[in-house]
Amino acid sequence: MASLYVKDEEANELATRLAARRGISKTAAVKLALRGELAREEQVAPLRERMAAWRKAHPLGEPTGLEADKAFYDSLNDEDDD
Repeated sequence: MASLYVKDEEANELATRLAARRGISKTAAVKLALRGELAREEQVAPLRERMAAWRKAHPLGEPTGLEADKAFYDSLNDEDDD
């Protein structure tokens, strides 16, 4: 069995703080934090799936048959065709 040895003051401090809040050992705190992060990551759907769901919830309108040409865009900005 391989051991994990992390020589980092911030990691030690974070593990100590979590362990104290939960009343558990630092090893248990590290396991808890890693399990939590992995679970959160597994809940995030891939971007392709999130975009597909958004498109399904927000479908495009029906085509109007109107042409979006330079004159159309100029009219949005109150620009004359001079």
